[in-house]
Amino acid sequence: MATTTAHLAPPPVGVPSARRPGRRPSGVLAALWVGSLAVLAFWWLGTSPLVGSTPGGAAMSLGELAGLLGSFLVCAQLLLIARVPWFERSVGLDRLVSWHRSLGTTVVLLIVTHVVLMVLGGAWLDGTSVWAEVPGVLATQPYLWPAVIGTALFVAFGLSSARLARQNLSYEVWFTVHLTSYVAVFLTFFHQIAGGTHFVSNPFARLAWITLYAGTAAAILTWRVALPLLDHGRHRLRVTRVVPEARGLASVWLEGADLQRLGARGGQYFLVRFLTRGHLVTAHPYSLSMVPTDDSLRFTIGALGDHSSAVAQVRAGTRVLVEGPFGRFTAERATSRKVLLVAGGAGIGPIRALAEELLRRGHEIVVIHRAHTADGLALAGEFTPSPWLRYLAVPGRRAELRHDPLSAPYLRRAVPDIAERDVFVCGPDAMMTTVTRSARALGVPAGAVHREELG
Repeated sequence: MATTTAHLAPPPVGVPSARRPGRRPSGVLAALWVGSLAVLAFWWLGTSPLVGSTPGGAAMSLGELAGLLGSFLVCAQLLLIARVPWFERSVGLDRLVSWHRSLGTTVVLLIVTHVVLMVLGGAWLDGTSVWAEVPGVLATQPYLWPAVIGTALFVAFGLSSARLARQNLSYEVWFTVHLTSYVAVFLTFFHQIAGGTHFVSNPFARLAWITLYAGTAAAILTWRVALPLLDHGRHRLRVTRVVPEARGLASVWLEGADLQRLGARGGQYFLVRFLTRGHLVTAHPYSLSMVPTDDSLRFTIGALGDHSSAVAQVRAGTRVLVEGPFGRFTAERATSRKVLLVAGGAGIGPIRALAEELLRRGHEIVVIHRAHTADGLALAGEFTPSPWLRYLAVPGRRAELRHDPLSAPYLRRAVPDIAERDVFVCGPDAMMTTVTRSARALGVPAGAVHREELG
């Protein structure tokens, strides 16, 4: 049974000193480039040199290239967030999501380019206007209607993901619109096989393209649907209590079975879905605030939005579905036996769990805990001072303190040997930027500064 307190234990005796972990190069970006070049080669080898002899033929051929690249990249985009373990272990889910977002813009632009060039090229070849070309093509090629609907959905999805739209849409509305991208992929796929110049007369190309889409769908269904549901049945997670920790922060304790099989480490996070009204539609990322035991997990959550603010009202007994663990903000990243941990706001959760993991591995740590006020220092009582742990609480706004306690001069005063330490920081963006800049100015190598984005 979970309890409402958890204290950091001293490290075991005889723990070997930390070693610099080897860096494993990522093959994700390489796979994206190789795949894109393969599509380019496929288009080039399957295009007759005579196609470029007329402006209309050249436009349609380039439109086909844009469509092929857009179709390949939309599969890549979906695979990046399909929770494929190899991808996540290679670069981390945060970077995969960032790449997914960047590819989304590219995909929408390629699809729009494909449509425009195909219409213009067809109009030039047919000697008609653009406005006459569109209804004429739709009348003679009815399989294009689903593609038109799919393209409209892609454009709507792209517009909803723009920065201005995101600022004015709730997460739930944006997420619902986001789901239409799956429908758009489904609707636009069939016209490629039915009418694509490179597929109509090439059964091997058609089979390869179907395999690409089928494999993408299989990956999504496996790692985003089937396996989480199997884990839910195996672990049977439920809320045991919600404990207020500080102003705007609460800990949610979960109880389940055989949780060690999750393989979670301090500093990682899960996508958490509370199976109750108001939380069913979406899963949100929450970091562990203690190393899991075989029957309990704990998340310390800051009220940073509608969903996280409502977590404090979740009732005991509520069933919970989790995906993960994710993230590389872990003790394995440490390159030195000495470590500095800096937390701000809700960042204390992953920092607390990471401190526990580091102590177990034999590291000597200093924790700097920033908060606007003293009553915002959540979990402070769990950092029991010892020869291996020094805890520094730094409450107060900079205007009140009349200095920034995380600037280089004050950080050097608080941690004189900072240049010999790894620095892990989690909190608001501005705070992490300040700590990173200060640590680098004080001689900490770039590879020894590790950040966890709360967003």
